[in-house]
Amino acid sequence: MRELAADGRTMLLVTHELPYAREVSDRVVFVDGGRIVGEGRPHQVIDRPEQARTREFLASYGSTS
Repeated sequence: MRELAADGRTMLLVTHELPYAREVSDRVVFVDGGRIVGEGRPHQVIDRPEQARTREFLASYGSTS
């Protein structure tokens, strides 16, 4: 998958592995209860989330680096 991402392939990946998502994604969508609660570049959504629910999840996840 990393090779495909490096080659510029378009993929849709569902994961809870945030470091991997940050590494290979151009765009991240955070979904909670079937609703989109955050979307954008990985550094925006993972490193500086705007939504409280996204911050709660990331805090419970632990370190994402």
